[in-house]
Amino acid sequence: MIDGVSVKELKVIPDERGRLMEILRSDDQEYSEFGQVYMTTCYEGVVKGWHFHKKQTDYMAVVSGMMKIVLYDSREDSPTYREVNEIFAGEFNPVRVKIPPGVCHGFKCISPGEAVVINTVTQPYSYNDPDEFRIDPHKNDIPYDWDRKDG
Repeated sequence: MIDGVSVKELKVIPDERGRLMEILRSDDQEYSEFGQVYMTTCYEGVVKGWHFHKKQTDYMAVVSGMMKIVLYDSREDSPTYREVNEIFAGEFNPVRVKIPPGVCHGFKCISPGEAVVINTVTQPYSYNDPDEFRIDPHKNDIPYDWDRKDG
């Protein structure tokens, strides 16, 4: 696993009314600070990425559908520099992924229809000076191919 990244299994608590799943708590060992919570979606087969942050940590959970979340360690001073991680997250694998600053990340919806992500971040989005740096998902130096791996 890339240095500073963690994956926590999330417990789904169902009953006759529905279900509940805690994603992030302020008393979690990995929690550091609160910036904002937002929801984003991705349509079937679409890649959203790559991007990274210089200050912000992401705590990402897929709450509907399935996504392939891919991480690339672009931090030259990291012991896992240039490492790639694939994490399959969503309804069939409810996990929260912690993504530290400097780790490039993106995701691809691998389920039919639309997948939904809830992301809790440590910094509120600044419209005037965004901590969001984008890299083309297909034309870059990252050693990763977003195509499905059959076989």
